[in-house]
Amino acid sequence: MAYALFCEDAKISKAYPTEADVWKHAAENELVVDVVTDDEHAPKRILDNGYTIRPCPPDRPEQHAPGATDLKIAVGS
Repeated sequence: MAYALFCEDAKISKAYPTEADVWKHAAENELVVDVVTDDEHAPKRILDNGYTIRPCPPDRPEQHAPGATDLKIAVGS
């Protein structure tokens, strides 16, 4: 089973083989935040608002052509 990063219901990343790979990708793109819940526990890493990691079908090989971008984040106008 593959996993990908979603924003609301839209898949915005390629499919990765593991959920850990998606967390790494999200962190590299500054979509992970540390949340402090209290003084006794270490900060908890969560995805920024609106982002989730979900299981998905594997991508087709042609979707990973050299030079293809991964994240598809819409920029507001």
